[in-house]
Amino acid sequence: MKTPLTFLIISLVLFSCGNKENKVTEKQNILIKNAIVDTANFTTVKWIDTLLAFDSIKQGEKITLKFKCINTGTKPLILTDVRPGCGCTIAEYSKGAILPGKEGWVTTNFDSKKFCGEVEKSVLVTSNSVNDNERTLKFSGTITNCISNDKIVLPNPALIEKNN
Repeated sequence: MKTPLTFLIISLVLFSCGNKENKVTEKQNILIKNAIVDTANFTTVKWIDTLLAFDSIKQGEKITLKFKCINTGTKPLILTDVRPGCGCTIAEYSKGAILPGKEGWVTTNFDSKKFCGEVEKSVLVTSNSVNDNERTLKFSGTITNCISNDKIVLPNPALIEKNN
């Protein structure tokens, strides 16, 4: 069983190298799923960045941050799932196989329009690595020049007298 699966992974690598847009086809998705369930094809990963910070941005600005990893094993590394912690963040990532010794990435695009002050956001990455198959990547920073819709609310005098 290892020989057909190895052939499938090599095919996946060849497909991903020739695809300049780095899109994963349905056939490649099947190959990726097979590689994920076969622990003989797991590898190891080293995350270069797991926590990034941006100084400050104005409310409403968007910022892009890039996390990097290296396949430190002997089998292709596959980032199988990347899930931002909220709808304010969109994540893109290396599709297909990351060959041994090569670098992969996860890019986050954060929209600050609904935030003010200090923020910390996260992205959960799942891969076929034995040492770190689920990694939470975090980024933080400060949102400034916030527009407030707060209104001053005065207590009802009748309620104050009634409670005293």
